[in-house]
Amino acid sequence: QGADLTLSTYAIPRSEASHFGVLQTDEDGWVTGFDEKPADPQPAPGTPDQCLINMGVYVFGREALRDAVTRDAADPDSEHDFGYNVIPRMIQDGLKVSAYRFSDVDGNEAPYWRDIGTIEAYYEANMDLIAVTPPFNLYDRRWPIRSYMIPYPPAKTVHHETWDGGRIGQAINSMVSQGCIISGAHVEHSVLGPGVHVHSYSHISDAILMDDVSVGRGATIKRAIIDKHVKIPDGYQIGVDLAGDRRKFHVTDSGIVVVRRSTKLD
Repeated sequence: QGADLTLSTYAIPRSEASHFGVLQTDEDGWVTGFDEKPADPQPAPGTPDQCLINMGVYVFGREALRDAVTRDAADPDSEHDFGYNVIPRMIQDGLKVSAYRFSDVDGNEAPYWRDIGTIEAYYEANMDLIAVTPPFNLYDRRWPIRSYMIPYPPAKTVHHETWDGGRIGQAINSMVSQGCIISGAHVEHSVLGPGVHVHSYSHISDAILMDDVSVGRGATIKRAIIDKHVKIPDGYQIGVDLAGDRRKFHVTDSGIVVVRRSTKLD
């Protein structure tokens, strides 16, 4: 109450804190210091093995924000970055900066938060969502997710040919968004964004397919992130031959293949 700026904070092990903005607070929750990605992060009060990190969610007073960014814009030595410049200067200038300890109502032992600044982190966060008991539960009605609802029809699966070699449209341990059609294909442990169409005899596993991706007949996609509006040709393989994938796509050190938005494949 009465703060010029409130920062959302999250406690993590001190050994991991050097990748984040680290806050120091007093007993009343007022921020007394802020270091962006320090080599030797300062622990949180009373918890020598943990640090309070900046989650990047801010609530500014209007006048405080205006004054802070105007002053920063006039500083030729500033990098014009909230973490490196704006927030530390507000604290140094004696403005009232408070810390809000993030918590949820999901019933987990610890609140869930992930920094998805790397491809691996983004991939793992998506895989978290489709766990049998997800650490972040999208289906908890006590904490609904307020987001834009695309006016698409419900997802559907089609074809159920039970003879050997027959087509069966199925999704197992997966999250399938509205507007998706799984047509005689097998989808396993994957996240399908809105409007994805997976054609017959194709196989998708451990993958993230974003909006309006089309997967051709008999294609295979494993451990990959396919960005929006990509059309996968019939019989195409991604994530099967990583050496070949590296010549065409970005492949992370952990073997996640990333296909850029609207990439033309042949």
